[in-house]
Formats: sequence, structure tokens, C-alpha cells
Amino acid sequence: MTGSPLDFYFDFSSPYGYLAAEQIEALAKRHGRQVAWRPFLLGAVYKKIGGQPLVHQPLKGDYSLRDMQRSARELGLALRFPESFPFASVAACRAVFWRQAGDPTAAGDLVMALYRRAFAEGGDIASSEGVLAVAESLGIERAALERALQDPLVKEKTRAEVEAALERGVFGSPFIIVEDEPFWGADRLPVIERWLSRGGW
Repeated sequence: MTGSPLDFYFDFSSPYGYLAAEQIEALAKRHGRQVAWRPFLLGAVYKKIGGQPLVHQPLKGDYSLRDMQRSARELGLALRFPESFPFASVAACRAVFWRQAGDPTAAGDLVMALYRRAFAEGGDIASSEGVLAVAESLGIERAALERALQDPLVKEKTRAEVEAALERGVFGSPFIIVEDEPFWGADRLPVIERWLSRGGW
């Protein structure tokens, strides 16, 4: 692979993050890149700058739900919302940071399995049990991950990564940074494609 990884910031509770995640690895591969999976928590953004989940916002909420479904159909992807939505994604974040074990380009298999359980199947990944079940289906040792979810070092890693995302200017999901160039939203993927093809502009 050539070039630095694409920093892919996302909240597991973000349907647009899911739609972008389904496309980002293929995009990166076309340009000789890898993906650095960087989960973060939108709740931290709301605490810093105010706001609330998109689907709870007047007027925008109804539109966004319609657009999410339309966007999924355009991509040929299933989209089912979990019973609890939006949902807390702390356990899923911790699982990914533990899985990466120091390699920011690892854990794509777990990211996609978690996202698909949530939004292709409408399943639970808010609870630790839901996260453990998904991980176990990938052959990840359940007991080891169960310990990691309560490990103070993993908790601190998650907190530090969320803070680092805010310091880089991340405020939405998905948020992709190519070198130092930020792109917000699943609809920016075609722009990223052209940016990478042309070496910027």
C-alpha cells in the first residue's frame, strides 16, 4: 500500500456512518490506501458544541430518516433500525480499540460486523452482551473481550481517542481525514475519490 491511511471517524449509532463504512475500504484500496478505523462518540460533540441526534431535530429528523433509507436503496444495502435508536456505542468503541491492539488499520472485520448487526439486521450493539455476541461470531475470545470492556486502560484509550477526534475538528459521522484534508458526510465519498485521483486541488 502507498500513502497514509484514510482516517475514518464514525459513531456506531450513525446510519450514515454505516453506509460510508460499507464503501470506504474499496475506495481506499483503489488508491493504494488502508483505512484507519476511528470510532468516537457523537455525545461528546453535543456536550462540546450543543446539539442533539439528527433524527431528533425538528424538520430535519423526518427528512433524514427518509434520506437514510433512500441512500441505502441506492447502494443496494439493507437498512433496519435497532429497537433502541439512537443508541449508546461506548461498548462497541472499546471493543474496537482493544481489537486494534496498537494497529490503527486493524479491526475492520469487527467494525463491519457490528455495523451490520445494528443496521442491516436491526440488532443490539448498545449492550456489552450485544457486542460480545458479534465478536464471538468472528471467533474473538469472548472472555478476553469481556474483561477488556471493563479494563481501565481500554476505557482510558477510548476517552483519549474521543478527545483526540474533537481536537482534530471531528464533529459528525462519518468524518474522513485524508492527510490533513477533512471531509464530512457519506455524500463526500465521491469527492474524496476525485481528491485522491488528482492529488488534491
